[in-house]
Amino acid sequence: MAAETTIADFWFDPSCPYTWTTSRWLLEVAKVRPVEPRWHLMSLSLLNEGRDDDPEGDPEGYLWVPVRICAAVRQQHGPEAMARLYTAMWTTARGGGDWLGDLHAALAAADLPAELVEAGTSSAYDDVVRASDAEAIGLVGEHVGTPIIAATGVDGARIAFSGPVISRILTGEPAGRLWDGAILVAGVPGFHELKGRPHAEPQLR
Repeated sequence: MAAETTIADFWFDPSCPYTWTTSRWLLEVAKVRPVEPRWHLMSLSLLNEGRDDDPEGDPEGYLWVPVRICAAVRQQHGPEAMARLYTAMWTTARGGGDWLGDLHAALAAADLPAELVEAGTSSAYDDVVRASDAEAIGLVGEHVGTPIIAATGVDGARIAFSGPVISRILTGEPAGRLWDGAILVAGVPGFHELKGRPHAEPQLR
């Protein structure tokens, strides 16, 4: 009998390179485990709103641009279109850098209208972002960052956690084992945090 599919709700800020590597790992997990990713937005700008420091180094608010465009796409074209755009953002015209490529090119690659780029400098979809952000933070608290994953644990209970933060995109059975371990650890009553070595530069492909 086939295993029941687990929905993995995944909240992401599209500008974060480590969140990108985790998202690609989750897609690899879906190839070797009965896991179906479901995509949601969150915003590092919102997470840091009202703080005296600026951990993202973004005083001009550029991080709002890609998340607002993603929110507009989700509202107008649905979550699968948003997932296509997210992929295109990191694989189209990115060059050799560690951040997003040309957003016009990304929209074209995702087969989405070019005018959606205008949403990046508009607050029209900020309430959508805030609502999604609040849903994620409501699961784990304000002390975490992106990504956040919510899924069914080994005992059948719904669990949520921030991470895993990885700099390499695991594939095949290693990807599945990391998923198994993350779900097992995050589902332990009283579990709060697990950290590894200092961050290495993310390998984005």
